[in-house]
Amino acid sequence: MVDIDAAVGYVVAHGDPVERARLSFLRTGTMPSATALERIENEQTSAGGWPAAGDGWVPSVDATCFRLAELDDLGGLHGPAVERALAWLASVQRPDGTWQEAEALAAEAPPWAMPGDPEATLYLTSVAGFWLTVAEVEAHPRHEEPARYATVLQAAARFVVGRLRPDGTWPSFLAAGWHAAGLLHEQQFFYESAQVQLVLGDRLRGMSPADAANMAAALRRVNLGDDWLLQSARKRLGETQRTDGGWDSDEGPLFDVNTTLIAIRACRRTAFNAPT
Repeated sequence: MVDIDAAVGYVVAHGDPVERARLSFLRTGTMPSATALERIENEQTSAGGWPAAGDGWVPSVDATCFRLAELDDLGGLHGPAVERALAWLASVQRPDGTWQEAEALAAEAPPWAMPGDPEATLYLTSVAGFWLTVAEVEAHPRHEEPARYATVLQAAARFVVGRLRPDGTWPSFLAAGWHAAGLLHEQQFFYESAQVQLVLGDRLRGMSPADAANMAAALRRVNLGDDWLLQSARKRLGETQRTDGGWDSDEGPLFDVNTTLIAIRACRRTAFNAPT
């Protein structure tokens, strides 16, 4: 079993002000201070996306999705900064339904965000589609109104479906899988989403703690329910939690607090919705 109290203690001891604000919202629904939000929003470019590096000026699809995840942990996807980011993501979708990073970022891009690379294209399309999906779920949880980005999301989902192999695997990075599963489920590609989830279940034993946490948090966020895959992922997190309460990040110790927050998001009993 995951020791949530130990995980909370780890974040309190090692987290920065934004990370502790994320923890407060995840635990009790406490809205963050304006300062916590400003630290993120102040780095947003005039175009609407966030740069890959703090001193950068070219907005990045990958970095923007990372910042949207942070803001989601601080009270939901709403407000002017989020709306600008979502509009920017929609505006830079390519005609075939995909997303790629700008060529200007090629020199510093990691493999999963390399401009022009097919595996990176599928990953970024799944991630951008996922966060636009989450924003729609947040804005209209009962689907009572037409989705603002319905055309964008349908194009992204069709591209992803077209890249799935007959056995449900995909020619891209592991993380593309759970983002694609959430996107496809919300776009009513239920069979294809279930195929991807079965593959993820088969790969769970070999997943790092960070991957297991990210998968569980993502699938829960789009209301797939507390099914077998989420339960199995939580069990994996219980097996890999460190004695100090944290989890190892795949990017090194500097990101262990972020991974621990994601694990808390995946395992907490209740979910909080920000006021509208």
